[in-house]
Amino acid sequence: MPGPFKLPAPTLVRSTAGLRRVVDRLRREPLIAADTESNSLYAYQEQVCLIQLSSRGEDIIVDPLTVDDLSALNDLFADPAIEIVFHAAEYDILSLKRDFGFSFTNLFDTMLAARVCGWTKTGLGNILEDLFGVTVDKKHQRADWTQRPLPQEQLRYAQMDTHFLPALRDHLYAELVALNRLEEAREMFDALCTVSPAEHPFDPEGYWRIPGVRDLTPQQIAMARELYLLRDAIARRLDRPHFKVFSDETLVALAAQEPRHLEDLRNVPGLHPRLIQTDGPAILEAIARGRRARTPRPPTRNQNYDPLVHERYQALHEWRKKRAAERGVESDVIVPRETLWALARLAPSSLEELDNIPGLGPWRRAAYGAEMLAVLAQVAAHLASSQQSD
Repeated sequence: MPGPFKLPAPTLVRSTAGLRRVVDRLRREPLIAADTESNSLYAYQEQVCLIQLSSRGEDIIVDPLTVDDLSALNDLFADPAIEIVFHAAEYDILSLKRDFGFSFTNLFDTMLAARVCGWTKTGLGNILEDLFGVTVDKKHQRADWTQRPLPQEQLRYAQMDTHFLPALRDHLYAELVALNRLEEAREMFDALCTVSPAEHPFDPEGYWRIPGVRDLTPQQIAMARELYLLRDAIARRLDRPHFKVFSDETLVALAAQEPRHLEDLRNVPGLHPRLIQTDGPAILEAIARGRRARTPRPPTRNQNYDPLVHERYQALHEWRKKRAAERGVESDVIVPRETLWALARLAPSSLEELDNIPGLGPWRRAAYGAEMLAVLAQVAAHLASSQQSD
C-alpha cells in the first residue's frame, strides 16, 4: 500500500483581507480547482464550513466561518477566463449558490469527465490511488467541519481533495480529446453552471416514504405522522439532523409499540436515554395525538398516469440502456432520466421540436436526436396499428 504523500503547506485564509490577497494572486491563473466541506451530519440546516482551492502551484483553504466577506471569490468563480475544476461538482455548486450566491460560467467536472470516458471507478479516492498512488483516509468523510481549530489531519484531508485535481483534469482532458468526447463533456459542464441553489424544505407528508410505515396499522400510521412532525421540531430546536434525534427505524418502532409511559420508551431500540429524559413526555403526547387522530390517507399514486406516456418512456428507456451498453458508459451519460420523461410527455416529432426538451443541448440533439425521434415514431406506429386491429 502506498505510503503518505508529502503535501506542501497550504495557505490558510481566515480574514477578508487575506482572502482578497489570495484572490488577487489567483486572478492570473487559467485554472483553479475547488471543493467544499459542509456539516450536514451535524446540523439541521447544513452550511459550507470550508472552501478549498488549488492552482497548479498553491493549495489554499478558506474558512468561511471566520471570513466576513467572501464576495471576492465570486470574481474567480464567475470569470469565464478561469476554468474551475471540481470533482462531482453538483453538490458543491448547489451549496455555494445557496450559502453565498456565487455564480459559475466555466466548469470542468472530473467525475463527469471520467464517466463520459467510460471509467468504472469514479470516486476521487479510487482515482487518486490508481493514478497517483495516494491513499485517502476516509474516516474524515464524517468529520465535524465546524470545530475550530481544525486538526492538521483534517486540513490535510481537505487539501488533498483539490491538490491533485489540476493534474487529473489534464489527464481527463487528453482522454476526452482522444475519444472525441470533449464537446459532449463540455455540454454537461455548462449545464452544471445553471443548477438552482440547494433547498431542502421539510415535507410534512414525507413520513409515507419511510420504510416500514406502510406496514403499520392505519392508527399506527397516524402515530408515525405525529412522531415525524415532532422529530422535525426537536431537530430544529437542537440544530441537529433528523437522524441524530432518532432514526427512521426508531420512529417506526415507536409507532408499532405504542408506548404509554416513560418506562416503556426505554424498551424502544435507538431511543437515547437523554432524549427520553428531555423529550419523553412530548414523544408520548405525540403518540397519544396519533391514537386520537383521524387515520391519514396515503398520497394518491400516479394520479396523472398516462399509459401512452409510460409506453413512450419505456421504449426510450430500453433504447438508452442499449446505447449506453454499446458505448460502455452508464445510462444517464447518454440522456438523463428526467429528459426521457420530458420526451415521453411532449412526444416531439421533429429535430426542431427537440429544442424545447430540457437536458438536450446541441451535442445530444445532434448525436441522439434522430434515434430518439425514431423510437417515438415506432411507439406511435405501434399504437396506430393496435387501434386499427381493434
